[in-house]
Amino acid sequence: MKLVDGNSAGTVTSFYTSGESATHDEIDIEFMGNSSGDPYVMNTNVWASGDGKKEHQFYLWFDPSADFHTYKITWNPKNIIFEVDGVPVRTFKKYDGLPFPSSRPMTVHATLWDGSYWATQHGTVKIHWRHDPFVVPYKAYHANGCVHDKATNKTSCPAGSDAWMRRELGEEELKTVAWAERNCLSYNYCADGWRFPKGFPGECGRDL
Repeated sequence: MKLVDGNSAGTVTSFYTSGESATHDEIDIEFMGNSSGDPYVMNTNVWASGDGKKEHQFYLWFDPSADFHTYKITWNPKNIIFEVDGVPVRTFKKYDGLPFPSSRPMTVHATLWDGSYWATQHGTVKIHWRHDPFVVPYKAYHANGCVHDKATNKTSCPAGSDAWMRRELGEEELKTVAWAERNCLSYNYCADGWRFPKGFPGECGRDL
């Protein structure tokens, strides 16, 4: 993606997967625009069985509106990995007894929409329509995934899928996640006591 340049306040550019069942599953990469000169916020989130309060937000180490960059989601039965230009910045692991999107199919979406009510500085800065049109080009999209057939209720996986189906981060890749958390992380739901006054979600505090 190459994001909206200039004043992008109020805009949300996204690349995400979403399920169609009543108990909602979703995996998000969302870019929340900002006023000219201020950085974008990359919001990553996981919805599992209707629970979506699992955000990590990052300021990136480059201007995502100046050129194309590659954003990747790996989703398998063990974990969800978020990558930027091949650099893992977050992993969300599956733990026994805790919500994880693992039993329902999802489809892929790419959108650009008006998120004035929440996107920029918690909704205090709205979209400025005098700056339209807002344009986000996408290119070189690639997906390698198992396909679910609604008619037969069967899932088929292509050759080579075992590579990503088994993928977990190794020691060196976990170091890049730690680097991103130290240098780029601007919000971590596992540190938001106001949002979780009765205690943090079960996965918080677990070792990667």
